[in-house]
Amino acid sequence: MVKTRMGDGRAIEMGEKEIRNDIFEGVEDAADRAKVDPLTEDEVNRLTEIYSLPNRFVGTTQGNEVVLTVDAGHLKVRRSPVSIGKITDIEIFERVFCMDTAEHAHVDYSFKPVKPIVSEEQVELEKALLSTVLPVFYGAMPNLSLYSKPDGQFENPAELMPKGKIEEARAAFEGMIEQAIQDMVYVSSKMYQSGADGINFDTTGSSGEPDVYAAFKAIEKIKEKHPDVCIQLGMAGEHILGFHGELEYEGVNLAGLYPHEQVKLAEKAGVDIFGAVANINTSESIPKNIGRAVTYMKACSEAADIPVFANVGMGVGGVPMVATPPIDSVSRASVAMTEIGKMDGL
Repeated sequence: MVKTRMGDGRAIEMGEKEIRNDIFEGVEDAADRAKVDPLTEDEVNRLTEIYSLPNRFVGTTQGNEVVLTVDAGHLKVRRSPVSIGKITDIEIFERVFCMDTAEHAHVDYSFKPVKPIVSEEQVELEKALLSTVLPVFYGAMPNLSLYSKPDGQFENPAELMPKGKIEEARAAFEGMIEQAIQDMVYVSSKMYQSGADGINFDTTGSSGEPDVYAAFKAIEKIKEKHPDVCIQLGMAGEHILGFHGELEYEGVNLAGLYPHEQVKLAEKAGVDIFGAVANINTSESIPKNIGRAVTYMKACSEAADIPVFANVGMGVGGVPMVATPPIDSVSRASVAMTEIGKMDGL
């Protein structure tokens, strides 16, 4: 018997045959949902080997290493009682955690609340850049939910739709989109002018396909103003939720798209690095979850012409839904994403 976990982080024991069966079920589930090719038998066998090892920590072989990056890294440190300030936190990610990139961000982590204090964020970013060597991105979420009442001027579509007010909900989304685009372009341009090595649009799609559409249109405008800026786009989920239902980008309806479809539209918008997501089912085993996740990521990598970084941790990418992910699951997911999912980074 081998120690593994459930999607909620609970420790369990499984036999190697049971692990392989769960991985195979996960692969078949993802292939069916996304209409992509399943993993090969050799790939399923390799996944089974990774998740059947008795080791506490599993690492990839030399030569298979990939870029290691983080979203809102210093905000995660801030949750603990050891945080000693944004700039020092970023230095820790560079010099202690050995990350390949770092990220500067505001505690609200959305573009809208950053806009009125963007000058203060510029100063802190400039200081961080002077004391570090690694690329420092500026990160925030499109987060269209902040543009509806009580935080914004528009009616809340989530309250309108249950009342059957579909057209009113769509009109509210469209107004929110326009304001969000303006804010994202303004903040991104300011941070780029202050020296940010890139802009990370994180958790894109948290408000459904209006969120994704707004991000794509904002990225288009940013690239027009600053063609050489690096744009990273991290998704909120493995498929785009259809809250509006009729939004199209480049002639493609955004609702329901999976990672291998999302990345092609992201490329057209001007995205340089795509952060693909596979969600965790907390009631299923981690072997089944990793089977799903790697199937999605492999298809995305094969479809992409830009680097793909899998989101790995805290409920995505084959890692349990817990605030501090266990290293046994994180290390195995990292190996699986690198060797089988063919990711360019994590």
